[in-house]
Amino acid sequence: MIAFCVTFLLVFCIYLLLTAGSGTIGFWSASELVAGAGLGIVVAGITRKFLCRSDNYRMANPLRLLLIPVYLLGPFLVEVTLANIDVAGRVITGRIRPGIIRVTSELKTDLGIFMLANSITLTPGTITVDIEEKGNDLFVHKINIMPGDEQKEAVPARELFSIADIPAWIRRIAE
Repeated sequence: MIAFCVTFLLVFCIYLLLTAGSGTIGFWSASELVAGAGLGIVVAGITRKFLCRSDNYRMANPLRLLLIPVYLLGPFLVEVTLANIDVAGRVITGRIRPGIIRVTSELKTDLGIFMLANSITLTPGTITVDIEEKGNDLFVHKINIMPGDEQKEAVPARELFSIADIPAWIRRIAE
């Protein structure tokens, strides 16, 4: 029940932030408040176990939720920018050597692995193809694999990114 309430409040607050400024009751109209509450109930009913599990309420901490925009506007934006430049250079020069590699994540929570897989997929030149169910390994297609990577059994996730230690940031947020 706590997970449902926390998820409902988070969804409802995000909805109110996105629709602010168009109403007569403060910043919202009555129909917007009802729609936000309805949307919050539906989303919380479906995703309550994703944000907060019954034994782990870490993501209910507002400070962790504030780290997400810091992560997106900081290290992740830097990595995406550098990857865009790298991919553009590889396309122009034709230095492309695609392949699939196994990446070890060392993350323990489903949310952490989910965030890492999405961060890899959103970075140009890489895409997460599969996630191993029993372990925390990901299979990633890269536009250019290094000559020794195909002999390695698994590549640490931090080696996929140029500057920032993205898995460490995700660990701070999700674990």
